[in-house]
Amino acid sequence: MSLADARHWVFDMDGTLTLAVHDFPAIKRALDIPQEDDILHHLAALPADEAASKRAWLLDHERELAHAATPAPGARELLHMLRERGCRLGVLTRNAHELALVTLQAVGMGDCFASDDILGRDEAPPKPDPGGLLHLADKWSIEPSELVMVGDFRFDLECAKAAGARGVLVNLPENPWPELTDLHARDCLALRQLLSG
Repeated sequence: MSLADARHWVFDMDGTLTLAVHDFPAIKRALDIPQEDDILHHLAALPADEAASKRAWLLDHERELAHAATPAPGARELLHMLRERGCRLGVLTRNAHELALVTLQAVGMGDCFASDDILGRDEAPPKPDPGGLLHLADKWSIEPSELVMVGDFRFDLECAKAAGARGVLVNLPENPWPELTDLHARDCLALRQLLSG
C-alpha cells in the first residue's frame, strides 16, 4: 500500500504540527536534569515528591508555550486534505493531553482530532515506546502496519518501526535517520503535495 492510500495517520505535535519552540537544554537546566538525560525518563526515576514538583513546573512552562503555539507550514492544509479523504487522524505526543488540546486549538487544528484519539504522556508510554501507536491501532481495529506516524524526531520514527507502522519525517531539511524513515518530506506542505501527486 502506498502512503497516498493510507487511511490511518498519527502525528507528533510539537515540531511537527507546530513550529518547535521547546528549548530542551534550558528546561533541563531549570529542572536540574543532566543534558544527556531524557526529561520524561529522568522525572519517572525520581522520588515521588521531587518528581511531582518538577512535573508541575514543566506543565506550567508547557502551558505558556501551548497558548503561543504557531502552526507548522502546511500542517493545517495536510490535515484537512486527509480528513476530506475520510482518514482517521490521531496525535501521539510526549506533551500532556490537556496541553495538546490547548495547542491544537491555538493553531486551528482542534477540529481535526477526536479528543480520545490524542494520546499524551499520561495516556501512553513516551515515544520511542510503541505503546501509543499499538493502542490506537487496537482502538481503530486495524493492523499496526496500516498506521503512518508523522514526526520531526528520531523518537517518532523509532516508535513507528517498533510498532510495525510506517514512519514519515517532516520539518528537517535533511534526513539524519534514513534507516528509520519510509518517507522524508521537507515540511507538511511538501508531504501534502507528495500525497496529492
